[in-house]
Amino acid sequence: MTDVRVRFAPSPTGAPHIGNIRTALFCYLWARHTGGKFILRIEDTDQAREVENGLQLILESLRILGLDWDEGPDIGGPYGPYEQSKRLPIYKEHAERLIAQGRAYYCYCTEERLERMRAEQKARGEQTRYDYHCRYLSDAERAEYERAGIPKVIRLAVPHEGKTTLHDFIHGDLSIENKNVDDQVLLKSDGFPTYHLAVVVDDHLMKISHVMRGEDWIPSFPKHVLLYQAFGWEIPPHGHLPNVLGPDRKKLSKRHGATSVMQFRDEGYLPEALLNFLARLGWAYDDHTEIFSRQQLIELFTLDKIEHSPAIFDPAKLDWLNGYYIRELTDDEFVARARPFVPQADATLLRAIAPLVKPRIKKLNEIAALIDYC
Repeated sequence: MTDVRVRFAPSPTGAPHIGNIRTALFCYLWARHTGGKFILRIEDTDQAREVENGLQLILESLRILGLDWDEGPDIGGPYGPYEQSKRLPIYKEHAERLIAQGRAYYCYCTEERLERMRAEQKARGEQTRYDYHCRYLSDAERAEYERAGIPKVIRLAVPHEGKTTLHDFIHGDLSIENKNVDDQVLLKSDGFPTYHLAVVVDDHLMKISHVMRGEDWIPSFPKHVLLYQAFGWEIPPHGHLPNVLGPDRKKLSKRHGATSVMQFRDEGYLPEALLNFLARLGWAYDDHTEIFSRQQLIELFTLDKIEHSPAIFDPAKLDWLNGYYIRELTDDEFVARARPFVPQADATLLRAIAPLVKPRIKKLNEIAALIDYC
């Protein structure tokens, strides 16, 4: 268990939403429970979607909840760099290794040809997928494309026979016929990897022992398993965490209100309340305990307690938990937490009325209206 290494690998496309942070929390708790390592890796290969302060938003979100990492882009580590955009030569080397082994091939198809191909497949009522046009090119045909300077990508040569299976420690065995798996692009013509190549290469080279990610990634499992097999690498245990749904049982989104840690902080939620609440989204120690300190979560968290059904984000429960943690604050602690929400208030006054205010609020942003007459 001392060899446990888990990673949180967000993209710097904005503030991580609660579903992402819940994944980070589960990884963090498993690492701390086992005495292992919690690694932060930034998956920034889709640079068109990257925002200028994306990395800082990620770091701040984790720091608010006290999810400290052992290796990452800001502190380094033995398996860096920890930003994928700085690892491009590594991905190129591995993609070309698959070419040499006959497990991948160069594809010279233009986007116009691929669009026509998909349109024709849709017109015939077929699943849209690559039609293997470049998989069986002769050496002379490939040489002609190369002489013409046609841009190329690298695709994985998926076996036509058999099936691919992954044992998921949350959902059980996942399986699919290989004939239904597309010849995915591994390396794009600009030298950047696709997510599928980068995540498998990085998880292996960084010695990740357990992969935890959202269940939205379940359709991608065959692409990753086939890559592990193509490289001849052992597949680490995978678990796809249940989605976080809103009260209407639809996937949590901005229409449900706040979705980032910073938003919840600014609305007056305490980090310890939010940490407790997130831990209970898809994990349960028993059927009745709701209050857990950070240390209790670290001591009690195990993978077999992760639930396989979607987790419901209940704002009323979060408010109840936050009210509980506010009441647990000492008066001096309450004054320190409250000051940002009532900067004009006198500290002596705040401390004097703390015993009266704490039982009456569920969020710190309710203080101003409550003591305005003072």
